[in-house]
Amino acid sequence: MREITFSLNHNGIFSLIGENGAGKTTLVRILSTQLMPTSGSASIDGLDVVTQASQIRENIAAVPQEARAVPWMTPLQTITSYLMYRGYTHSDSRAIARDTLRKLGMERIEEQKNRNLSGGQKRKVLVATILSSEAELIFLDEPSTGLDYLSRKELWSMFTSMKKERSIVLTTHYLEEAEELADTIGMLFQGKLAAFGTMHDLRKLMKYPYSIKVSAPDFELNNIAGKVIHLPDGLTQIFTFETEVFDIVNSLIPKKINFTVQEVSLNTIFENIVYGGKNND
Repeated sequence: MREITFSLNHNGIFSLIGENGAGKTTLVRILSTQLMPTSGSASIDGLDVVTQASQIRENIAAVPQEARAVPWMTPLQTITSYLMYRGYTHSDSRAIARDTLRKLGMERIEEQKNRNLSGGQKRKVLVATILSSEAELIFLDEPSTGLDYLSRKELWSMFTSMKKERSIVLTTHYLEEAEELADTIGMLFQGKLAAFGTMHDLRKLMKYPYSIKVSAPDFELNNIAGKVIHLPDGLTQIFTFETEVFDIVNSLIPKKINFTVQEVSLNTIFENIVYGGKNND
C-alpha cells in the first residue's frame, strides 16, 4: 500500500472496496493494531496505532476475515467468553450475551452448538459477539463473503442497527453491499486510494450519468460522445449522456444484441476506475 490518506470523524459505516490484493485487509489489520505498518502513521481517537496499540484495543473490536465461531461452543457461550476476556464478570457477560442475542432475534439458537448452525448464522454469531462489547469502533473484514443473498441481507440489517451508535470499518467484495450500507466509501486500486467519499461524491467523479453494458465481445461504436471500456469478461461498458442512450439503444435492438441500461452505480464507477483508468474524459 502507498499514498493512502483519509480521516473519519463520524458514526456510521466506512466501506473499503477493491480487487483482491488491493490492500483492504492489510489496511484493516494495521488500523486494528494486528499488523505493524512499515511506513506512515495512523491514529484512532488521537492514539497512535503503533505506540499506543494497547489503549486502542480497549475501544475497538474486530472480526478478521479468517474468524470462525468455535464449533463446540454455543452462541451464548461464545459471547460470554468473549466478554469475560474483555474484563466483564461471568454473570454480567452472560446477561449481556443473552440480551444481545434476543435483540438480534437469535434467542432460539443461543443454546445450539455453533457447528450445527448455517453459514449465515455462524457469521451472525461473530457479529453479535463484537456488538455485545462496549467498543465504539468495529472492524469487519469481508464478513459476508460466501453467504447467499438472504443471509447477507440479514447481516446488512444487523450492520444498519449497529451504525447508529458506532463507527464501523467494513471491507467487502460485494459492491452492492457497500452502496447499500456505507455512509462513506474508499476505493483501493493497486495499493492506492483511488476514490473516497459518499456515493454522491463518487458519482460526481463521473462525467457521464448513464451506463450501458453490452453483451458482445470487442463491440465497437463509432462517433459517440461517451466513453467505451472493454471489460475482461468480454462485455463492453459504455458511459454516456441521456440523449445518446436512446441512439445507442436504437442501434442495438435491430442487431439483437443484449444490453442493460442504468444510472451510474458504484459498480460502474469501480469499473471505470479499475478498467478505464482514472481519467473520466
